[in-house]
Amino acid sequence: MGGGLAGLSLALQLRGQFPGMDIVVLERQAHPLPAAAHKVGESTVEIGANYFAETLGLRHHLETSQLRKFGLRFFMSEQRSDIDGVTEVGASRELPTLSYQLDRGLFENFLGNEALRRGIDFRPGVTISGFDLGHDEDTHTVRCRDARGPCTLHCRWLLDASGRAGLIRRRLQLTRDNGHQINAAWFRLDRRLLLDEWSDDPTWRNQCTPPERWRSTNHLLGVGHWAWLIPLASGAHSVGIVADSSLHPIETMQDFPRACAWLGRHQPALAHAIAGSADQLLDFHWLRNVSYGCTQVLSADRWALTGEAGLFLDPFYSPGSDFIAISNTYVCMLIAHDRAREPLAPYARLYQHLYFSFYENTLLLYRQQYPLFGNAELMPIKLLWDYSYYWGVLCQLVFQQRLGDIALFADLTLELEAASALNARMQDFFRHWHALSHGRNPKGLLDQTELAWFAAMNRDLGKRLDDAGIRARLRGNVELLEGLAVMIVERAVADGGATLRGDMPARSCMRQSPALFATA
Repeated sequence: MGGGLAGLSLALQLRGQFPGMDIVVLERQAHPLPAAAHKVGESTVEIGANYFAETLGLRHHLETSQLRKFGLRFFMSEQRSDIDGVTEVGASRELPTLSYQLDRGLFENFLGNEALRRGIDFRPGVTISGFDLGHDEDTHTVRCRDARGPCTLHCRWLLDASGRAGLIRRRLQLTRDNGHQINAAWFRLDRRLLLDEWSDDPTWRNQCTPPERWRSTNHLLGVGHWAWLIPLASGAHSVGIVADSSLHPIETMQDFPRACAWLGRHQPALAHAIAGSADQLLDFHWLRNVSYGCTQVLSADRWALTGEAGLFLDPFYSPGSDFIAISNTYVCMLIAHDRAREPLAPYARLYQHLYFSFYENTLLLYRQQYPLFGNAELMPIKLLWDYSYYWGVLCQLVFQQRLGDIALFADLTLELEAASALNARMQDFFRHWHALSHGRNPKGLLDQTELAWFAAMNRDLGKRLDDAGIRARLRGNVELLEGLAVMIVERAVADGGATLRGDMPARSCMRQSPALFATA
């Protein structure tokens, strides 16, 4: 149920893994979709990009019909018109592991055509009027209607990829408040926003090679909010605002004029760049309570939720496609157990536990953290930590195809639990540091490529490892995180916050050189 990004990619993954499977995809919207279709999820990062390119075999389309991304880029730009005069965090050149900006209209049209080409029964323009969940060995029933009239389908597996409609989630009342209250407003303009031209300073422009900051997912940060700039292959540009609901009520940005006025107060450089663009406005939308959890996504009764039909984190760091990749993979694993006539209940519990643990650990990067976003002193360091945690742990499990490796999780239980606990303590530490920081915002690019160990973490994501190699890498990355945590604390203390030392762990054996943290 649902043939958007999550549903079509799941169908393609199932077709690749089970060539003879009978797969029907029911999608409400008619195809073809317009270019720059009004959907979120246009920016991919490493896990999602690798999933589309390698797991689904779509690299050629990504390279020829979408935009290669110049990484994530961050500007501490609240109430500043001089984008070249603030702290910037990003890479001066592309990091080795590729990611992409997705024009969702172009991409989902391609996915639909590719599904049909691979023998999947993809049915756009279909309204689901009802469904009944079977139990034990009973089949599920779906009632729907298209231009030809009503239709009833019976299936062994019912997979909900209906997005925020959350058909099964709402039917079974599975939605959970995750304690992270944010709202969002976004729109698309029928023109390119060339951020590199926001400054006449040739030195600033040429800090990046090529000088194409506009290809990044650009984040403009301020207290309790951030704005995104995402270019699309169709030539349009996506612009969004995401904000802590307690600090920036959605009523202040619920239409294009109000959003422009809000940007004028908080992100004047962006407001200036889009001034007079009302005639180029393609769409506008807003959402309250963007982030939510779910109490169940996998069932031994052979139903599952994927993508936003189950849960959603936050657009910051662009994790949406990552969690589609992870949830789709667990669904495919569970179906494989069913086809092997193995008992589903223990695997459904295990895979759901792992999926929820990834969700909860990632949620810590966002929850209660929005007030920090405008802090130019510590936000670059939080970014460094968050990237390292993501590349060092979750990316390893996905790139090395170990999401269902029970033996590995058993062997590394202590290390993975230590990394999770350390991440929680570091996010708490950042909040305490924020309360004591000085508010400095020095001009300059903090170039991620100058940290050799950091760039190496990114470069090595795609290198396949054997059982011993992945265990050694994960243990080494946990040690790196421990060393980085100590150095961050020492940096904060040296910056005048002695009370911050608290109970952060000292290390009896610190393998990492102080150069680990030199650039930041």
